[in-house]
Amino acid sequence: MHDASTNPRSAIWLPIFAGLCASLVSIGLARFAYTPLIPSLIQAHWFSASDVVYLGAANLVGYLIGALIGRPLAQRTSNTCALRLMMVAVTLAFFACGFPLSVAWFFGWRLLSGIAGGAIMVLVASTVLPHVPAARRGVASGAIFLGIGLGIAGSGTIVPPLLSLGLQQTWFGLGALALALTAASWFGWPPEVQADAVVAPTAQAKTPTDPGVYLLFAQYAFMAAGLVPAMVFLVDYVARGLGAGAHVGALIWVMYGVGAIIGPVSYGFLADRLGAKSSIRLVLVVQALAVGLLAISSSFSALAVLALILGSFPPGIVPLALARVHELVPNHHQQQVAWSRATVSFATFQAIAGFAYSALFNLSGGQHALLFEIAAGAIVVALVLEVFNLKRSQPRFTSQLLQAGASPEDVHNQKSAARRLDALVGPKAATARLLIADAPLTTLAERRYCVAGKPARMPV
Repeated sequence: MHDASTNPRSAIWLPIFAGLCASLVSIGLARFAYTPLIPSLIQAHWFSASDVVYLGAANLVGYLIGALIGRPLAQRTSNTCALRLMMVAVTLAFFACGFPLSVAWFFGWRLLSGIAGGAIMVLVASTVLPHVPAARRGVASGAIFLGIGLGIAGSGTIVPPLLSLGLQQTWFGLGALALALTAASWFGWPPEVQADAVVAPTAQAKTPTDPGVYLLFAQYAFMAAGLVPAMVFLVDYVARGLGAGAHVGALIWVMYGVGAIIGPVSYGFLADRLGAKSSIRLVLVVQALAVGLLAISSSFSALAVLALILGSFPPGIVPLALARVHELVPNHHQQQVAWSRATVSFATFQAIAGFAYSALFNLSGGQHALLFEIAAGAIVVALVLEVFNLKRSQPRFTSQLLQAGASPEDVHNQKSAARRLDALVGPKAATARLLIADAPLTTLAERRYCVAGKPARMPV
């Protein structure tokens, strides 16, 4: 296996820079630069209002396809080759979208850009993170997906000046930027990690899937449904829904972009400090409140603050979910599989939500507030799933000990030991594991602790 701890600092950060460029091009620009273009596409009569909304959803459908084909594509070529190919595809899509030949033409290229984004999302972390020391992986994954935030912020600052040159020139300008980033990252990708691929089938057969992985898939899906309305309709809500105009809408989108820049690294830092599980709970509470308040807010200051909070969510939950996968799944190959499935779960609900929200928006006569209320409900569901799982896990833990022959006193001692471990490890308790020693029940009072991968014995 590749030893990340022996890498010099420059060898670590160059692949991270390549990953940042990939997320910036394929999602930050390819998806989010479309949002501030929506009013201009309608006003320039390139497409009708309903067509523009559905064309936005085409990228989300492509994202699902890309999440499904990303790993098979990499297996046929290599991770690095697939990542480069997808970045080139996004660049071509930008230039092609400068020619509004038909709805089908535009839909196809928006679909392709989404496919590239989904494939890159599946592959980029598994390509880069094995070369990063474990203690830095939360921040490193945040730095990789910082590209999404930079793309959102960049779309709010670069697109308006480009629009002054014309809509076609705007697409060409985005294409030129994507081309430059693709070239800059071309030789930054690290060598392939092969060792885990050999041992993966055996490890996978012996290691059962943690139920928490399936819970994460469900939560990640509802998070996707919760972030779509603000991601797609925020600028239109401010510009047309509230009548504030395109200029104010662009300013709010810049605040959304600032939040997107802060989100990945700050959420990754939270995962390193509090553990991914606790961080996810905290983020879900804050985001549910923010989306709900967006539906009843109209002042610029309130919208700016809410946009800042909401902007941190789409790119920020990626390193959080990835950190949670690493907590639950021990093997690198299994982590790749779990992350691929999590991305598919996210992409599926995102695509369904994209079309559902678009249809509901048209049927409701453009009621933005209704979409935000539904989004808040989806995030609440993700939080309720976590609470429900927490309530179920405690009785199951107790019953498993009793079935093994432990006395009620042993069960009490086991829970006390777990609480004592939490106090010992502090904020890193989420990364610690309490393992019952392979010993007769008469010695059940002795426990084996494994904190940050360093086993030690400690009497209860």
